Amino acid sequence: MDQTCFMVARPREFKFLARRSFTVEEGLSAGATWSHLRDAGLVKPSRGIRVPVGKQQTLLERVRPYTVLCPDGCISHVTAAQLHGMPLPWFDDAIKTIHLTRPAHSSQPRRQNVVGHTNSLSPGDIMYIEGVPVTTPARTFLDLCALLDLEDLVAVADFLICAHNRSFEQPKEPVVPAPVLRQYVAGMRRMRGLRAARRAMELMRIGVDSPRETRLRLILDRAGLPPFTTNYAIKGEPPVWPDLACEEYKTSGQYEGEIHKTTQKQLYDRNRDERSAARGWLQVKVYNADMRKGDDYVVEMFKQALRQQGWSG
Repeated sequence: MDQTCFMVARPREFKFLARRSFTVEEGLSAGATWSHLRDAGLVKPSRGIRVPVGKQQTLLERVRPYTVLCPDGCISHVTAAQLHGMPLPWFDDAIKTIHLTRPAHSSQPRRQNVVGHTNSLSPGDIMYIEGVPVTTPARTFLDLCALLDLEDLVAVADFLICAHNRSFEQPKEPVVPAPVLRQYVAGMRRMRGLRAARRAMELMRIGVDSPRETRLRLILDRAGLPPFTTNYAIKGEPPVWPDLACEEYKTSGQYEGEIHKTTQKQLYDRNRDERSAARGWLQVKVYNADMRKGDDYVVEMFKQALRQQGWSG
């Protein structure tokens, strides 16, 4: 769009129109004409919304006009999960549709690029991010329960409650403390996915840093191996924090993701490995290539280590 056409009458008000998405009403209020709003330099993703061509936007900037046009609605479900940074089994940037929820007994939002919902949300289920109404992390978790399988749901719960205070990194506070999330889910009745949500409450654990760690833990749980715990410190100075630890047989598990390829992380891992061995622990390192070989392959890796440490199973 020829931005000079927005600089004739009110340059200060027009300036934001060339930077981010806006509603037609906002454009008209700023002094734009219908001719300006039909300019080829503006994309029309949905009725009443304009986006400057070629302008990179955050997800929050992209969804804001939809809530302006639907003042009793809020961003929810998958889109809210993206805004909260929740791990999803899909690549986030590939999700183009926007989930928008209106109050129960209202008509569903119906417009291009929008997945509409109606639901009974309490005021406590909604928060504001830079003025945009979004379902809270706890409510978003519940809405995802009807969309995700159990393993992915547990990964989201692990993300929300993750907390630790380890000597080698900054303390991490939970997005939602575990007792708060459990109480919130326990107080819900008659909604889709509630059974899965309650099961996820049983399976979630504090101190898990990635969905792959969640999956590894669940694989070992299903296999009936001796219990592996999260957020466990192998005693010593300094302590060692494995992803998973079986204290009875001094066997630990580490999922080695992409971050472990950095020089700094490799140096830390070497020190961790040496300290674990010196304290009598046997460590099992699992890579993505191992996970791709299937659950049985990964379980066998741990069985061999446990047997070396005295397990007779």
